[in-house]
Amino acid sequence: MDTSILSFILPEGLTEYFELDRFEVTEGSYHIYLLEKNIHPEEYSGEKLISKGFFDEITVRDFPLRGKPCFLKVKRRKWQNLHTKKIVYRDWNLVADGTKMTTEFAFFFEKLFGFKPNKL
Repeated sequence: MDTSILSFILPEGLTEYFELDRFEVTEGSYHIYLLEKNIHPEEYSGEKLISKGFFDEITVRDFPLRGKPCFLKVKRRKWQNLHTKKIVYRDWNLVADGTKMTTEFAFFFEKLFGFKPNKL
């Protein structure tokens, strides 16, 4: 499925780290299910990581589409560091640091993860 259209619908930069799992239309709203891609966090480059599934799904209300509420159902990935045996995950503060993000994208992350990225 070609998901390039998602880059026009979702907050800027989101498709770099997340892929479409599925899309549902209910009676009064849209639900877009996103899974974090299996791209190892940069801060763990050079270390052996193995995907260990996902954290619980988080629901974020996004801008309406065609007059209906739109909900993003996001699952963040977690990895196990094979050397330390600890579970690791992407540090969104590091992703945001040095990245030019739109206000919309920062708002999305604040709602999703409870903080705004440091740099906009």
